[in-house]
Amino acid sequence: MPGVHSPVGDTWMLAEAARREHLAGARFVDLCTGTGALAIAAAHEGAGQVVAVDLTRRAVLTAFINARLNRARVDVRRGDLFAPLAGEKFDVIVSNPPYIPAASDRLPRHGRRVALDAGRDGRALIDRICAGAPLHLNPGGVLLIVHSSICGIDRTCGIMSDAGLEPGVVAEQHGPLGPVMTERAPMLRERGLLGTHDAEVVVVVRGEMP
Repeated sequence: MPGVHSPVGDTWMLAEAARREHLAGARFVDLCTGTGALAIAAAHEGAGQVVAVDLTRRAVLTAFINARLNRARVDVRRGDLFAPLAGEKFDVIVSNPPYIPAASDRLPRHGRRVALDAGRDGRALIDRICAGAPLHLNPGGVLLIVHSSICGIDRTCGIMSDAGLEPGVVAEQHGPLGPVMTERAPMLRERGLLGTHDAEVVVVVRGEMP
């Protein structure tokens, strides 16, 4: 659907990391679901309960339709990250949130940039997800989040650790900047987020609840 970001390499990288978590029978939630691709994949892996959350109506409708078309049992909810999950706990939380640094900290509410812009340092949603996940994880549950090295891998691990999770990088992919990052490269260099080479590492960071 127009206005909903199509899955690309980071989505499938995160999906593969999630598969390694033995999803059969697990309670699973996908934050910032977009098209619902990760939630659908989890349902097909045998997850016992699958919830998909997104803020925009277009994404919620797209995920709902895609789940039906793929015969996947997915509970699609609209809301801001953990807001629709009050009082619920899960075994696996995954998220491919917007993580591209933008001109300002004001997050867009409509259009293509909703799935891309994440504040001046690209961490507007990453930090909230890492800090909020422990309230919604069962003992031994895991958070899996994907983002670019430009956002700061060590910072993600540090916030997870401060929140009570045991962090670690479980997947990484080295390569050139994507089109949007390339377009914003001068701005990223000016802020000290990017070196002299137009390259990045896309990582999946895992945090486990003791």
